[in-house]
Amino acid sequence: MPELWKQEFDRKTLQSFASTLSAIAGLRPFLYEDGRLRGMRGIDGWTGSGLRFTLWPDRALDIGPAWFNDKPVSWQHPGLGTPAHFEPTGLGWLHTFGGGLLTTCGLIHIGAPDTYQGQHFGLHGRIAHLPAENLRIWQEWRDEDYVLVVEGEIRQSVLFGENLLLKRRYETALGRKVLTLKDAVINEGSQPTPHSLLYHCNIGFPIVSPDSHLIVEDERIEPRTAAAAAGIENHARFDQPQPGYEEQVFFHYPRVDPDGYAQAKLINPNLQFGIQLRWLAESMPVLTQWKMMGAGEYVCGLEPATHAMAPWEELEEKGLPRTLAPCEEVQYELSLKIIENI
Repeated sequence: MPELWKQEFDRKTLQSFASTLSAIAGLRPFLYEDGRLRGMRGIDGWTGSGLRFTLWPDRALDIGPAWFNDKPVSWQHPGLGTPAHFEPTGLGWLHTFGGGLLTTCGLIHIGAPDTYQGQHFGLHGRIAHLPAENLRIWQEWRDEDYVLVVEGEIRQSVLFGENLLLKRRYETALGRKVLTLKDAVINEGSQPTPHSLLYHCNIGFPIVSPDSHLIVEDERIEPRTAAAAAGIENHARFDQPQPGYEEQVFFHYPRVDPDGYAQAKLINPNLQFGIQLRWLAESMPVLTQWKMMGAGEYVCGLEPATHAMAPWEELEEKGLPRTLAPCEEVQYELSLKIIENI
């Protein structure tokens, strides 16, 4: 039963007050009409709880900006571009990275540009710049819950190479403060194919501030660079914005609960406001933390992943990344929940 404004409503009562539930919660597709995003598809969603978000079907059906009670949740960057602007080599991915609450990385390569067995991989792979097809949007009552669902399929394929299909589904409901993502990646090719995936969740001000802190119950944590090693004792706290800040990256190996999930929380206690990530740990055992305290580039990335980022040769020595046999499928799940009154 939905809870709205600290009161529960059953279906019959709510429909007697509201001629259309879109006045309270809904999904609305649209097209951008201006600038470099002209022609790109978007889907606005709102749940009636104060949670609002935008999905980007032409960017792998990723999550763009998100707000709660008009406070930003996601970090945004003006560099956002359409698939037509994508520069796949080297660091070209950065030219069209617009932040947003979720940017998908993979489906073969995650991390820094690399070369392996004659193939060149740009930063974080190609999937975030591939458009969704077979897009489905619907809202319906299921008993006493009014659910909002978006589904789509994104294919990463190349002649003589991979043919991987990402089947993506988002679900939330009237009165909810949580958006749940369920993905399946299927090898529809005829050859075994390496597969990596990283959910690049970008949290910005005011959830990230000098008053904020990160909570992860870790089995262990590893710094990626010398700068990260020097800052590891303060990895869970955040500084004032600093010009010329050198990013710090940490690999968390969090504890897994009895249901098979790991979680991380990033909270601003002064605002009694934050976000919780909860994900299926079997397929994503590592959480990458990207701590960037730059002036004008102030963000904390929380990034569940199939493995820690490393050069291909180093990954191969560890038996990574995993290989999907033809017709093999792997499941992923991530929930993004607003937390308040901490």
